[in-house]
This record gives sequence, C-alpha cells and structure tokens, in this order.
Amino acid sequence: QVQLVESGGGLVQAGGSLRLSCAASGRTFSNYDMGWFRQAPGKEREFVAANDWRGWRGSSTDYTDSVNGRFTISRNNPKNTVNLQMKRLNPEEPADYYCAEGKTTMTIVDYWGQGTQDPVSS
Repeated sequence: QVQLVESGGGLVQAGGSLRLSCAASGRTFSNYDMGWFRQAPGKEREFVAANDWRGWRGSSTDYTDSVNGRFTISRNNPKNTVNLQMKRLNPEEPADYYCAEGKTTMTIVDYWGQGTQDPVSS
C-alpha cells in the first residue's frame, strides 16, 4: 500500500520561503516520478513541479511557468523523500499543496498525499 505523507506546511509571510517534504512508502521510490500540485478553493488542482528519476543520468525536473526560478523540487531516493523549496511566495498563490507519485512527468498520477496547507499572509 503506497502512502505519501507531507510535512513542513504552515503560515508564511508574503515574500517568504517555505520547504515542504513528502515521505513515500509502499513501492520502489526510484521507479516513479514524484511531483507537487496545489489547489485553490473552488478551483482544479494544478501542477507545480515534477522530479523524474533517470537512473545514472540523475533527475529531470519540470516546473509550471509561474514558479520557475522560485521553486526547487528535489528527491532523495535512499530516504524515499521529495522536497519542494519555495521562495518569494505571494498571497495570490494557492495554499493547499499535494505530493504525488506517478509517471511521465506527472501527467499520470497514481497516488496522492493528504495535502498540506501553506497560506501566505499579505
């Protein structure tokens, strides 16, 4: 049974930084892509970042345009964790973040975490 457990959420001031972590269990972590999504109230969940493990070639990362240059996704395969370092957060950004495990740069999501709330105060 696959489980994804997020941590690191909390209130942050506008312009501030926050680091989210996700611990995965239940299947071979390095065989799958890991990613983060976020969701605003009443809106669809949107892609934020993906980290695809390419074996000896290392990780391949992808970001949605609005976070490119501000967010960094990284993974630690021996620890089965994926992190999202977020900088220069603004209050207009969705507050609920979800860890995900899947394939093809997160175009296919097999499992979701329970989500973490990271509201940004103005």
